[in-house]
Amino acid sequence: MLGRSVNERWTDGDPAGVWGSTLPRLNELDGLIGNLECCVSAGGTRWPDKVYYFRSDPSFAIPALEAADTSFVSLANNHILDYREAALRDTRTHLDEAGIAHAGAGTDLQSAREPAVFEANDLTVAVFGLTDQSEAFAASTDGPGTAFATLDPVVPETRSLVDEILDSVAAHDPDLVVASLHWGANWETTPRRVHQRFGRWLVDQGVDVVHGHSAHVLQGVEVYRGRPIIYDAGDFVDDYVDYIDREGVHNKRSALFELVVSDGDLDELFVEPTAIVDEAAELAAPDIAEWVRDTVAERSAAFGTDVERTAGGLSIPMDGE
Repeated sequence: MLGRSVNERWTDGDPAGVWGSTLPRLNELDGLIGNLECCVSAGGTRWPDKVYYFRSDPSFAIPALEAADTSFVSLANNHILDYREAALRDTRTHLDEAGIAHAGAGTDLQSAREPAVFEANDLTVAVFGLTDQSEAFAASTDGPGTAFATLDPVVPETRSLVDEILDSVAAHDPDLVVASLHWGANWETTPRRVHQRFGRWLVDQGVDVVHGHSAHVLQGVEVYRGRPIIYDAGDFVDDYVDYIDREGVHNKRSALFELVVSDGDLDELFVEPTAIVDEAAELAAPDIAEWVRDTVAERSAAFGTDVERTAGGLSIPMDGE
């Protein structure tokens, strides 16, 4: 989330500073995927009757995303239309000009559902974005908005929608297919059962990675048929209040989830603890890192996930059935 006071903190400074001590790690990656929880625009008018509005100035947000070598951002969330259609169009234009792939929101329903493709070293990666948050933001046949859907595999319309998206994905002949999903309520530490069913069903349909977000806190990781379902990756950058008073939440404590692919096969998911300090992402201090390791391990255990502790974080092998 690069808006509000994150934007104020870094607009007049070095945009790359928002990544703090995580920046060298981000630059080591072959590809970087994230959820962009704001619009990128200097204009637009506020959507009526919302409590929170997130907008980031292009002069900060785009150089910041470029500094991190960002490959893709999902726009399928409940803040991309905070400043209405004009800011959504600006966001897409600025990302296009920077060569940053995006999906999940568009000028109409077809463009909102269109998957994006990028190259990560020798892999072709296709990503699509969906959300079940803020139905008022949903795109229509001829109107702008998000790729909104009821993320439940028993809903015929959802099954048909995913089939259509995966047909579009297949046309690109990707090596890796990622679903970036903005699902569920804030501050929940356990994914809802319907989302567990939906994540597994996506893997059954050929999705290789489920990248979940929305709760603003870490949830568990499930390895299903050798594919990772990251139910919620937490917040990498934000200016939200640290809800330490809510038992087990700690929304300022998160992680970088690094998927290792060897010879075309998914090998492991490495979880490196991070923390948000003064509107910047930082590699976590030892005590916070230990909390992140314990928390991800505990919340993943509910899915029978094997977790190996390492000096820098956690290693989750991709050998599940």
